[in-house]
Amino acid sequence: MPKALACGMLEDEGRVLFLVRRDEHGIERIELPCVLVPSGRSPFAEIRSGFARQTGIDGQIHEIVLEARYNAGSRKRKAWVPCLVFAVTARERRAKPSPEFAGFRWLSLEEAEKQKLGRNAGWLPGAKPATQA
Repeated sequence: MPKALACGMLEDEGRVLFLVRRDEHGIERIELPCVLVPSGRSPFAEIRSGFARQTGIDGQIHEIVLEARYNAGSRKRKAWVPCLVFAVTARERRAKPSPEFAGFRWLSLEEAEKQKLGRNAGWLPGAKPATQA
């Protein structure tokens, strides 16, 4: 059972990089680059390697900017874990998504909420800004 979902949010002029995944029916759904974090592992380290693998962008991971809850279980047996969205910066913003994705889109968060969201992005409408300590 994962302990969290870690996501990377690369922003450029108010738009955020989303990856596009096609489901088995050919419907395109968007999601942020993200990884499930197993117990005992660091969300920061996991998203650092996962972001580069999924996007082809060598980004620098920063602080948590959004927090939400993610259902890591099923519809029937829910298992809520925290979703941590890290800010990402990069000099080169040209994405080369891994083969599991059909492409990418640059969208504002408001535009993204109107799109079809993937399983790993279902938390997006309820996300709250992270509290600073």
